[in-house]
Amino acid sequence: MQTVETLNEGLKRAYTLKITAKDIDKKVDAEVKRVAPQVRMPGFRPGKVPTNLIRKMHGEAIAQDALNSSIQEGVQKLIADNKLRPAVSPSVSLEGEYAPGGDAEIKVELEVLPDVPTPSIDGLKLERLTVPVSDDEVNEQLKQLAGQQKAWTDAPAKHKAATGDQVTMDFVGTVDGVAFDGGTGEGMSVEIGTGRLIPGFEDQLVGVKTGDEKTIDVTFPADYGVADLADKPAQFALKITAVKTAGETEINDDFAKTLGLQSLEQLTGLLKGQLEQQLGGLTRTYMKRKLLDQLAAGHDFEVPPSMVEAEFDQIWHQLQHEAEHEADPAAAKAELDAEREDYVKIAERRVRLGLLLSEIGTANGVEVTPNEMNQLIAQAAAQYSPNDRERFYQYVRNEPMAAAQLRAPLFEDKVVDFLFDKAEISDREVTREELEAAIESDDGFDTGTHTHDHDNHKPRKSKKADAGEKAEKKPAKAKKADAEPAAEAEAEPAKKPGAKKAPAKKAEAAEGEAEAKPAKKAPAKKKAD
Repeated sequence: MQTVETLNEGLKRAYTLKITAKDIDKKVDAEVKRVAPQVRMPGFRPGKVPTNLIRKMHGEAIAQDALNSSIQEGVQKLIADNKLRPAVSPSVSLEGEYAPGGDAEIKVELEVLPDVPTPSIDGLKLERLTVPVSDDEVNEQLKQLAGQQKAWTDAPAKHKAATGDQVTMDFVGTVDGVAFDGGTGEGMSVEIGTGRLIPGFEDQLVGVKTGDEKTIDVTFPADYGVADLADKPAQFALKITAVKTAGETEINDDFAKTLGLQSLEQLTGLLKGQLEQQLGGLTRTYMKRKLLDQLAAGHDFEVPPSMVEAEFDQIWHQLQHEAEHEADPAAAKAELDAEREDYVKIAERRVRLGLLLSEIGTANGVEVTPNEMNQLIAQAAAQYSPNDRERFYQYVRNEPMAAAQLRAPLFEDKVVDFLFDKAEISDREVTREELEAAIESDDGFDTGTHTHDHDNHKPRKSKKADAGEKAEKKPAKAKKADAEPAAEAEAEPAKKPGAKKAPAKKAEAAEGEAEAKPAKKAPAKKKAD
């Protein structure tokens, strides 16, 4: 094999490989000998078919396999001989058309990983902001939990249903006097005021009593999921079979037992532990962001454009998806387009951080043990059905990159923990609000635009800050795929479903009553994302 370097600029390399016909033919001969014992042909005993006949019958396929094998070996030898560290898989192509029996000329193009300067990890200083969990917070969690466990009791016979009451009914829905599919049901229950039914349905339940029969008029929304019903006026003939009122749930040992626990003390301890874990995650998010800010500020080197492009595509795809669910998707996308270059810079930072973390981990002996790797694979396999798990195991065993992607988040956590141990850390007690504000303070990403809300115990953050945080959590693939950090459960504040009103579930009025749905094929209002 002859090798000629045709490009060496920055991190880009290109080579021409010439694989001689003689080398290819040697592989063909070896393959013919290998398959000869298995070839069957009338008139010949097994294993006695002449090689010239085997070549005539299977020569084209064998020659193609030999060529492919030669190319793979040639590329691997090229990488080894030149001590290359590809950033992504090399681009390999035939130059011109290959004529069987002739030489093959191959063009190989790739980007290599940069020589990362020895990361400076001495002198790191971090502040750990901690929030103690108060009894008031735990009690508030208890109240919220109790509020979700409403105890319904039958209302007096003459009680008129009001907002907050639960009404159970039988119903028959018609459009133009004709009953429609999914519009009939029995024993359907709904809490008035939840907005689960099509507009106007629940409002007309106010004032009904047990035993009442009533016909109500409603109009299906224009965006209703069943085309034949969308924007159509309809009537529902109702028979009210029960009206119930919500009793206040008493917070005691009995309440804890309804949740499968032994006592209120156990429930309180569990809630406190969850709050501590949640706040600990926010503390780690802040520390990690500041740690990576220091690393990014102290290191500047060229990164492979292909890695930046791949990282940017990932960020951009997510942002575009979020924009599609904004009130004005076109405006949201236009705003994103205006800031495209900012997100390219974020992608570049993520790649650089990934390479730095990889270098730090490798240089300091940070590794994921085989036992830890087996646990990661088992956890990932548990998401599949029993029939598909073995296929997943085989896939991970045969695809190094698949294994690297599973290993990457844990590897990153270990490198970050290693750096935390090396850093000089001071502690400061703050309130939750102060910690959330610190996370959202100017860290090079938050511009105060494109904001979206997280749940009520998480900080508000801009999309650019969100992308930046993911930059800290998932820098692009790095050397040996060791530092491809992934999103951390404890680092990313959980997202709250959108603030839109919850939809009617296919004009469904009863929670957990699969059959009792006035129009069970589609929701009257789309569920908030």
